[in-house]
Amino acid sequence: MLLVAKLDRLSIRVAFLATLMESRVRFQAVDLPAADEFTLNILAAVAQKEASAISSRTRDALAAKKARDAVLGTPANLTPAARAKGLATRQAKAQANVHNRQAAQLATLLKATGATLRAIADRLNRSGYCTRRGKVFHPMGVQRLLAKRPERA
Repeated sequence: MLLVAKLDRLSIRVAFLATLMESRVRFQAVDLPAADEFTLNILAAVAQKEASAISSRTRDALAAKKARDAVLGTPANLTPAARAKGLATRQAKAQANVHNRQAAQLATLLKATGATLRAIADRLNRSGYCTRRGKVFHPMGVQRLLAKRPERA
């Protein structure tokens, strides 16, 4: 049984909800414990209509703001200094990540035994390690992991 807090967190698309019901996947929305198939279809249709209306209102409001010569976005985030700061923050987080530090230790040991970057990546993936963002390791990621390894304290 798939349990969701609110029906709109499962889907606002009527077609998806209908496909889910047709495939006999059992699910329960905590906010609507007694809802039957008919009620769920009606609520999904209302949610889909509201999502479309929100999208239209947002598009219209942004177009009106642009027509008044307003600058959308944050231009300060596009400067070279801001981009460099963002890169430095991402690298610091990657180095501070405990899983990356453990993976770096294993990668260093494997590299010392003469393993290739591809072999190290395969071993890290088989051992259950993943990048800070939850992705699998590739040879380039291993190379970066080895190059950016923090010094021992």
